[in-house]
Amino acid sequence: MGAAYYRAESESGDRIEDPSEDALFMLIDDLNSSDNTFVIIQPDEDDPVWFSSVAVLDEGGYEVVRRDTTRREHDVVTETSIDRIARDLTIWMAARSISAR
Repeated sequence: MGAAYYRAESESGDRIEDPSEDALFMLIDDLNSSDNTFVIIQPDEDDPVWFSSVAVLDEGGYEVVRRDTTRREHDVVTETSIDRIARDLTIWMAARSISAR
């Protein structure tokens, strides 16, 4: 197996290299409002140029942040569907990998 391109890491310390859509779903599904409130996905490198995060909201649902400094993108949305979050993040991250090649 080659080097990891990106990683997902939750507040509880769970870490997955190059997570699939299913792996992202599982990490997000494991979030709670007490001790595992967020997951961050970013390139596996020093000073990454992009990241995304998913955080549990007190009122229910999730806040999803996507930021890419090279494209001057900064998007913050709220979402309730873990399926949609995992799918959208997988597509968004794939676009970063393609443009980096």
